[in-house]
Amino acid sequence: MKRLMDVILSSLILIAFLPIGLIISCGIALESRGGIFYLQERIGLGGKPFMLLKFRSMRPNADRQGKLTVGERDPRITRVGAFVRKYKLDEFPQFINVLKGDMSVVGPRPEVMEYVRHYTDAQRKVLDYKPGITDLASISYFEENKILANSKDPERTYLEVIMPEKIRINLEYQLSASVWRDLGVVWKTAMRMIAK
Repeated sequence: MKRLMDVILSSLILIAFLPIGLIISCGIALESRGGIFYLQERIGLGGKPFMLLKFRSMRPNADRQGKLTVGERDPRITRVGAFVRKYKLDEFPQFINVLKGDMSVVGPRPEVMEYVRHYTDAQRKVLDYKPGITDLASISYFEENKILANSKDPERTYLEVIMPEKIRINLEYQLSASVWRDLGVVWKTAMRMIAK
């Protein structure tokens, strides 16, 4: 049932988003050199790596300067990139990951291996669930970049405060997860994006 919801919801969203996606693609292509999309290895179900798809919001090779983005004025972020990040529009290509079966619409956000290596044995249980585009933790930390921007040590804040709390929220959610609860999370995410 969850997989059916993923396929139907992703197909409908991708079709509806297509005109906006074409405009974003043109903006990205016109502003800076490099591809329209950004591929990054993330860790999925069972610890298996997969390539996560996003609209490119940073200058080419910007991730070599660090995986975390701090605030909305990170100098590596393009002007179009700042806009799509602000409204989370850079995430929409991940619905293709959902159709491929790498992700679900609702599930724990997938991390890069660099941060998964810091998981405790208890936290690694989050890898027992298919990663998702959104979850309750993402809604709680919708302004995560601002938190990191106000930190003296963003990486430490992420590893010691934000990441453990997001994992806790996700593991707690999975204890009573259902398709109806997932739809509730999708609705809350949409409302949060509109409020932004």
